[in-house]
Amino acid sequence: MPFAFGAALTWAFDTVILSIALSNTIFSVGQAVALASFISTFLHDFTSSAFMWIYLGVKRQLKNCWHALRSKSGKWMLLASILGAPIGMTGYVMAINNIGPSYTAAISAFFPAFGCALSYFVMKEKLRPYQWGGLFVALIAIAVLGWSPDSSVPGSWSLGVFGAMMTVVGWGSEAVIMAYGMKEPDVSDEHALLIRQTTSMLSYALVLLPLMGGWGVTLEVATSSAMPVIVIAGVIGTISYLCYYKAIVRIGPARSMAINITYSAWAIPVSFFLVGTIPSLLGVVCAICIIAGSITCATDVKALLGLDRGEKKANANVTADRA
Repeated sequence: MPFAFGAALTWAFDTVILSIALSNTIFSVGQAVALASFISTFLHDFTSSAFMWIYLGVKRQLKNCWHALRSKSGKWMLLASILGAPIGMTGYVMAINNIGPSYTAAISAFFPAFGCALSYFVMKEKLRPYQWGGLFVALIAIAVLGWSPDSSVPGSWSLGVFGAMMTVVGWGSEAVIMAYGMKEPDVSDEHALLIRQTTSMLSYALVLLPLMGGWGVTLEVATSSAMPVIVIAGVIGTISYLCYYKAIVRIGPARSMAINITYSAWAIPVSFFLVGTIPSLLGVVCAICIIAGSITCATDVKALLGLDRGEKKANANVTADRA
């Protein structure tokens, strides 16, 4: 449980600190305005991947990571990394840049529910009626936010909401593919994170930034006063992922995911204390609905609250009596 709560709290700080970096004047002039989300995501994930290379190098796990990458599970992790990092994280930073960290965190918290619905259609997992109800509540709350622009946001409301929904699709798809790929014990949680962040960094470095002619302005940002802030966000984000993956191993994906998406609630007070952002009442209500709906959709509520222990005990007694 401490790992799960640690993942949520550190991701809230990562979100708000990234918004501070994006408010730097370097992102308000020239080509950096259009490429802000791509550049900052690349530098964020570059920092994260460097952190993981050093971390696993100290632990002498790099050779094992190479073997994991060459396995069948490693190939699935590569696909999940492309969806979750270049697509999901770019949308996340785009949203932060346009609608701020609070609304971004609230809307993106829908990704577990999207992943749950995707699992229903792709992996044929069954959803209970109350899980469908949670999905629709979260969808309605997102729709209300999308049609009720807040004039206090720093950029384009529609572009920000679009970016947040990119995150939902990217991270939700990543979760489903990752769950499929991690069925085999070839890839550990730490190996998976190194593969994810390195894949993201290389995607930007070798494909996206060259295609957009963004390497020149990227180097300018890397040598500006925004870079130390991005580095801090990258390190905190890496710690968040490590905590999240370790929580999944210890308490399972359902409880871990349910606790982790509370980052969207943590982001509101963190944003208030660090940057003074005060969300509207409608925004707070919608955030609560998105969080509650996503948790309801993505988890077995009885198992989450420990209410299924009585049923399991009763079933065990019946089995014993029959024996």
